[in-house]
Amino acid sequence: MTDSAVTDSIQVQSFDHITLVVKDLEASRQFYVDFLGMEHVPRPGFSFEGHWFQIGDQQIHLILEHDQSGKAGNLDPDQNTRTHHFAFQVNDAKQAYEKAVSRGIPIVSPPKSRPDGATQTFVNDPDGHIIELCSLS
Repeated sequence: MTDSAVTDSIQVQSFDHITLVVKDLEASRQFYVDFLGMEHVPRPGFSFEGHWFQIGDQQIHLILEHDQSGKAGNLDPDQNTRTHHFAFQVNDAKQAYEKAVSRGIPIVSPPKSRPDGATQTFVNDPDGHIIELCSLS
C-alpha cells in the first residue's frame, strides 16, 4: 500500500459493535450474559425488540427477527472453524469448553492449539452463530 492510499483512507478508529439477528432474546441473553459474562446495558427505544451487551469498549447488539430484519442465525450449513465466526479472548479456552459442555452449549470444535500457541475452542450461540473462545494458554 502506498502512502497516498493510507492518507486517502477513512482511518477506522476502533471496533464498535457486532449486530446479530436472533429468534429468542431470552435464550440469547442467557448465553451472552450468564455464560459469557457480558453486561446487559440500556438500549435506545428502537421500534423493534433487541438487547445490547457490553464487552470492554465494544458491544454486541441483538435484534429480534422480524419482517424487516434479516434472518436469525448462521445460515451456513457448514458448521466448522473455517467459516463465518467471531472470536472472544477468554482466560482459559479449555475451561470455557468444559463449562460449555456442562451447560449443554453446542460445540463446533473442542480445544486445539493454534500455530501461534494460543488455544481455541468454538461454540454455537442459541441461533447457531459460531463463536471462537481463545486464550493465550
